[in-house]
Amino acid sequence: MKILMVGDVFGEPGRSAVKKLLPKLRQQHAIDLAVVNVENAAAGFGVTPQIAREILDQGADVMTSGNHIWDRKEIVEYITKENLLLRPANFPAGTPGVGHVTVKTGPHRVAVVNLMGRVFMSAIDCPFRKADEILSEVTRETRIVLVDMHAEATSESVAMGWYLDGRVSAVVGTHRHVQTADERVLPGGTAYITDLGMTGPIDSVIGVDKDLILQRFLTQMPVRFEAAKGPAALHGVVITVDPETGRASDIVRIRQAA
Repeated sequence: MKILMVGDVFGEPGRSAVKKLLPKLRQQHAIDLAVVNVENAAAGFGVTPQIAREILDQGADVMTSGNHIWDRKEIVEYITKENLLLRPANFPAGTPGVGHVTVKTGPHRVAVVNLMGRVFMSAIDCPFRKADEILSEVTRETRIVLVDMHAEATSESVAMGWYLDGRVSAVVGTHRHVQTADERVLPGGTAYITDLGMTGPIDSVIGVDKDLILQRFLTQMPVRFEAAKGPAALHGVVITVDPETGRASDIVRIRQAA
């Protein structure tokens, strides 16, 4: 089974890259399932129902998110009805939406889990214990489990990779918008990368207009962040998984200009 996981879609340039490249990548790599992180898809902050529907129509099977999921108030009603858009599972009980979903692709079922770190981020529930809780449920119906670990600290993502090694098919990091070069299959058969990278504007500072960011660094004065314009690239990974065992055999980084 071939699985494509795409890093944080940022603003209009990121959406254009998805529209142009996602169908091609699915065909080129014979992708069975595509997971796309969309938490920055609406001008860099959150996602709207319309954008979410468009990304599903363009070839995403499941969408993950992170700390910006609630930036657009209209997403609250949408996420309560559409379980293909996940929010981090370790938000407190009673938060709208779901943090994991199991979908069917061909004869197989695949579980996708969205977690969020706590280092330098909001004080939410423990992602490690939440992972244990979810795995006790989803592994009853499938051995193929994909985890999006949305985290600020690289150490927290690495720790989650080792914690879940041998229990899930893949742990991929999102949020930092810079693709890491540490992709590997861990000893237990879990594909891992600390960060998928960003699907968005190339000439930017993690998606934001570079002049605005430079102004902030140089003056320490508050500025309104705006998504950069211009050419974009799609970042992610293609993972090969044995559907019978759930073990990964390969993970390949993708960086493709739109």
